[in-house]
Amino acid sequence: MDLGVAHSKLLLRSVAAVRNSAELQTLGVADGETRKMNMCQAINDALRLTLTTDDTAVVFGEDVAFGGVFRCSVGLADEFGGERVFNTPLTEQGIAGFGIGMAAMGHTSIAEIQFADYIFPAFDQLVNEAAKFRYRSGNEFNAGGLTVRTPSAAVGHGGHYHSQSPEAFFAHVPGLKVVVPRSAVQAKGLLMSAIRDPNPTIVFEPKILYRSAVEQVPVDDYMLPLSQAEILKPGA
Repeated sequence: MDLGVAHSKLLLRSVAAVRNSAELQTLGVADGETRKMNMCQAINDALRLTLTTDDTAVVFGEDVAFGGVFRCSVGLADEFGGERVFNTPLTEQGIAGFGIGMAAMGHTSIAEIQFADYIFPAFDQLVNEAAKFRYRSGNEFNAGGLTVRTPSAAVGHGGHYHSQSPEAFFAHVPGLKVVVPRSAVQAKGLLMSAIRDPNPTIVFEPKILYRSAVEQVPVDDYMLPLSQAEILKPGA
């Protein structure tokens, strides 16, 4: 018996599976070109697509210029330059605050917190500033252009500072949206939606899934809805 994520029947491992996906058919990308990707590569593809199509987009965080710890941003600094993909100091609070400021000035602001375990110094910025900025200013200002990406959860050998799943802390905050993808196809489509959503969004990426499985991912631009459940098996 095949066990593990790589053998899940929920994955779109073949072109035929993509063609038959009702969700991708609805989005108009089921019949287009696909490429085999793992989740890390799909995230990279979404970031590259965003930087290509949105001149205001910037990607920043600790070590993202050389590709990041998990290599999700590899090649982007070479392709788009150091003014759009750049490293920051080791300060999660500063990364979040800088991202809020960039978003408030009209940029598509894509920040990376290197590990979700270290997002807590940025908690005040995200909960008391990003989430409340629109309400506090009477809709005069907002940080809706902010997306925070962060690798989360356990991999089996990360210890207590590289294994945490803090998404529940943020899921209860009005003004923030929280996203957790399950596969490569989902990761690309949900990240594209998170980046373009008019609200600040935090994407927790289960790092154990980065290279656990591959799917045939549509090459075209597509967005999966953030506020609608994915129907994996229709009920009676």
